[in-house]
Amino acid sequence: MAETVRPLRIYIVAGEHSGDALGGKLMAEIKARLGHGVVFDGVGGEEMEREGLAPLFPLSDVAVMGPINIVTRLPKLVGRIDETVRDAVAVGPDAVVIIDSPEFTHPIARRIHKRLPDVPIIDYVSPSVWAWRPGRAKRMRGYVDHVLALLPFEPEAHARLGGPKCTYVGHSLSERLDWIRSQDGEGLRARLGLDRKKRVLVVLPGSRVSEVSRLMKPFGETVERLENACPEGLEVLLPVVATVRPLVEQALGSWRVPVRFVEGDADKFAAFRLADAALAASGTVTLELGLAGTPAVVAYKVDAVASRLRFLLKVKSIVLANLVADEIIYPEFVQEQVTAGTLAGAVAPLLSDSAERRRQIDLLRRVPERIATGGKQPSALAADVVLDYATHARLRA
Repeated sequence: MAETVRPLRIYIVAGEHSGDALGGKLMAEIKARLGHGVVFDGVGGEEMEREGLAPLFPLSDVAVMGPINIVTRLPKLVGRIDETVRDAVAVGPDAVVIIDSPEFTHPIARRIHKRLPDVPIIDYVSPSVWAWRPGRAKRMRGYVDHVLALLPFEPEAHARLGGPKCTYVGHSLSERLDWIRSQDGEGLRARLGLDRKKRVLVVLPGSRVSEVSRLMKPFGETVERLENACPEGLEVLLPVVATVRPLVEQALGSWRVPVRFVEGDADKFAAFRLADAALAASGTVTLELGLAGTPAVVAYKVDAVASRLRFLLKVKSIVLANLVADEIIYPEFVQEQVTAGTLAGAVAPLLSDSAERRRQIDLLRRVPERIATGGKQPSALAADVVLDYATHARLRA
C-alpha cells in the first residue's frame, strides 16, 4: 500500500490588517496550486481566516500602531510573542512566513530560528532598512532566509547592506495598473457638477488622526492662497476615509474655500486622473498619485520626538513615488517647511501649463514601469519563493 504523503505545513504570522490582506492572498494562491496538499497555522485576521486559518488568537491583540501604543501594550505583546513561538515549535512547520509588523514578527522569527534552525523563514514585506537603521539588514541574515520585497529598489538595498536574499514580488498596486489608468475623471466631473473652467486640486491630508490633525490647518491656508491666485478659480476635491472623516469635517470649519468629499477607491482614482494637481501627505498615496500620473506636492509633519530623529534617515527622499522612480519628481516639504507660502508656491505652477508641470508628467511615466511585475501577480511570485523553500525543507527532513 502506497505511503500517504503528508501535506506541506506552513506557519504564517501577520501582525496587523494590511499584513492579513497579504497573507490571505498568499494562502489563496498556495491553495490554488496544492489544494489539500497544504495546511496553514499561525496568526492572522479575517482575510486569512477566510482561507482556512484558525488563528492562535485575535489579530486585535497585537495590531497596535506607534511606539506609545506598543509600550502600553507591551506585556500582552510579549505574551503573544511567546505563545506564537511555542505554537510554531509544537507544529514543526516546513516553512515560516512572517508578514510586515517587524516589532511583533521579527522577535518571533529570531526565537523560532533558534529552536528550529533548519526551518526556513521568509519575511514578506521588507523593513525600511534603506531609510533608517540600515544595520538591521545584516542582522536579519541571522534568522531570515529570504525577503519578499514590495518595492523594486529593495533587493539592491539588501544586497548593498549585507541583508538576506531578497526578491521583488510587487506592491499590491502593481496588480491594478490598468484599472487605475482606466478610471473616468470626466465622468466624476459630470457627476459632481464641477465647473469645467476651474482648475481641479485634490487635497490629501492623510488617513491617520495624527496626520490630519497636523496638516489640515496649513493645507487649508494653502488652498485659500491658491484660490486667490488662480484666475480660473478652484474646484477642491478631498478623498476621505471613514476613520478620519469627523476630524476632517471639524477642521474644514475654518477653511474659506468650498470642498467636495470623494469616497471610495474608484472615485478617488477618478479624482486623481481628473486633477490638475494634488497636495498630499507623504505615504502610499504618493505612489497612487504617481501611478495615476498626477502632478503633486508632498508635505509631512511628525511629533517633536520623531522630528529630532530625522538625522537617522538614510534616503534622499521620504516620498515613495520618488524612491520608486529614483528621481525627485514630487517636491517634498517637512516640519517647519510646511507653511502656506511654501506649499502654495510649489503647487501654483502645477495648476497651469508650466515647465514644472510638464517635467513631473514626463518623469511620472517611470513609476508604473518600475513597479510592474511582468504580468504576474505579487501573490503568485511570493508563493513561488515560499513553496520552493518549503518543498526543499521537506526533502531535507
